[in-house]
Amino acid sequence: MTKISEIEAYILGKEITSAQWASLMILVKVTTSDGRVGWGETVSALRAEAVANFVKKINTVLKGSDVFNVEKNKLEWYKHDFNMTISLESTTAYSAVDIASWDVIGKEWGAPLYKLLGGKTRDKILVYANGWYQNCVRPEDFADKAKEVVKKGYKALKFDPFGPYFNDISKRGLDMAEERVKAVREAVGDNVDILIEHHGRFNANSAIMIAKRLEKYNPLFMEEPVHPEDMEGLKKYRANTSLRIALGERIINKHQALHFMKEGLVDFLQADLYRIGGVTETKKVVGIAEVFDVLMAFHNAQGPILNAATLQFDAFIPNFLIQESFYDWFPSWKRELIYDGTPVDSGYAIIPERPGLGVEVNEKMLESLKVKGEEYFSPEEPVWVVKGTWKNY
Repeated sequence: MTKISEIEAYILGKEITSAQWASLMILVKVTTSDGRVGWGETVSALRAEAVANFVKKINTVLKGSDVFNVEKNKLEWYKHDFNMTISLESTTAYSAVDIASWDVIGKEWGAPLYKLLGGKTRDKILVYANGWYQNCVRPEDFADKAKEVVKKGYKALKFDPFGPYFNDISKRGLDMAEERVKAVREAVGDNVDILIEHHGRFNANSAIMIAKRLEKYNPLFMEEPVHPEDMEGLKKYRANTSLRIALGERIINKHQALHFMKEGLVDFLQADLYRIGGVTETKKVVGIAEVFDVLMAFHNAQGPILNAATLQFDAFIPNFLIQESFYDWFPSWKRELIYDGTPVDSGYAIIPERPGLGVEVNEKMLESLKVKGEEYFSPEEPVWVVKGTWKNY
């Protein structure tokens, strides 16, 4: 039996980047009784210490367990944590442990994760760029940076054109959003996909007005067009627009994912491995989505370990659409932490082929990256937006 001997969490960081929510990183390390090490990663924004503390509690519960028994280990944590299925902190902490466990399992068998899950259905992963529009406010700002993205070889890019509007949007807000989207569409041409990020912040009526304005620019999808808890609003949006809906980054288990699919409210599912239960739960969600003809477009806005784990899934799933990527807009230390192990080439991510998640962690960097003190917060701009964009012009 390969027993879990220790589960540790490291809060890492260096500078505030365009992805403000991911300027910190929670790295989780699972060490086994035979000396193997697996790596996971989870959410940090405004809750880094809370999640790290949950990892400590999981360590108490799972120490001595067989790392291969991923289903049993999840049930053990679920049994002890009464609130796991309604707690983001609990589920995200466990997700990182599960991902690290699968990293160990892959290393034990000498195979990348995708081979353990079903093998390849594709040799490279089509990605869309995110994080590229830091400090973009005027339409020409968006257009100039969009051109740079396309020059890098990307064939799709996502952005939030809505400035500081929350819940409601005015006519002026609609005008500005349309001007920004029009500028990007004209800058990249018709052969590059544009994806519109709403960040789940509008009521249904505002979201519908937005859809009517932007549908002429042929977005691939509208992401989280209404508040994530507003199921009736999402039904209203579905009934009054023709645009395709992507959502799912905030769901934390397969039952929530099933509800959206049964109601016919999602075209592209954006589950995130760090929120939904790691590898073990994600493979079940992918299967459910396949039954409903829903394609996967995994949410992937954190750091290099989650990126590597997500690419392993993209390699094997049959119901794949496109993958979110911040890789070229990561701070350099995040790429260096995995020896630049998941590069993007001409709009496609390279599938990591090493055992486990396919990447190795440079542990020599950890001490210098450890963070002590308060997380980043600004009353002027929510942490979940790309830096410098919560503005009108």
